[in-house]
Amino acid sequence: MILSCVIIDDEPLAAELLKSYAEKTPFLQLKGVFHNAISAMQIFREEPIDLVFLDIQMPELSGIELAKIMPRQTKIIFTTAFSQYAVEGFKVKAVDYLLKPISYDNFVASAMKVVQLKMEQTPASSRERFFFVKSDYQLLRINIDEIVYIEGQKDYVRIYLDNGTKVMALLNMKTLEDTLPHPEFLRTHRSFIVNMSKVKNVVRFRIVIGDKLIPISDSYKDRVQQYLEERTLG
Repeated sequence: MILSCVIIDDEPLAAELLKSYAEKTPFLQLKGVFHNAISAMQIFREEPIDLVFLDIQMPELSGIELAKIMPRQTKIIFTTAFSQYAVEGFKVKAVDYLLKPISYDNFVASAMKVVQLKMEQTPASSRERFFFVKSDYQLLRINIDEIVYIEGQKDYVRIYLDNGTKVMALLNMKTLEDTLPHPEFLRTHRSFIVNMSKVKNVVRFRIVIGDKLIPISDSYKDRVQQYLEERTLG
C-alpha cells in the first residue's frame, strides 16, 4: 500500500528532516512540504491525501485547528516538541504523536500504523498484493503470493518465501493474520500462518509444505478442517 502524504511544519530544519525520511520510505509518496497550515489547505481540496505529518505550534492556524477541518479520510501524525499537547492531539483522532527530535525508526513505526489502519478499512478484494516490513534496518517488500508460511518467534516473525528466502521482522502474528487475505492464509497454530495454496498434503493434522511439517493445534483445528472439507471432492 502506497500512502500519499504531506508535511506541515513551520521549522525549516524539522520539515527538511521529515522530508528526507518520507523520501526514503518506499510506501510513502510525498506530495508537498508546507511551512504553515494556511498554505497547506489548498492541497486537501485538490487531491486526496492519506497522511499528514503535522506540527502543532504554528502561527495563524495551529495544527490542532487544522486537524479539526481536515478531510475525514486524511490520517494525522502530530510532530511537536511539546508533550503537553498529546491529549488535544488524540481528541482530534490523531493516529500517533511524535516528539521532536524524531528518529527515522519512530517515523516509520508511526507511518506503519497508518498503513495497518488503512488496510483494515480496505476490503480484502481491493488490497494490493504486497506490503513492507522492517528487517535488518531496512524496509523490505513482501509479495503476498510469494509467502509460503509464517512462523512466530517471541517478538519476531519469520516469513518463508517460495524462493527460499527467510525474512525476520519485528511484527506480531495477529497483525499479519489481519493483514493477509482469508481464507487463502490460515492460522493453524499460535506460531504458524500458512498459505493454503502452497500446501502439498495434510497428514494426521500436520500440514506438509516441502519438507516442513506444520502443526494444527486444537484452537485452530475446526477452521482448518472446515477449509479442507469445503475443498474436498468425494
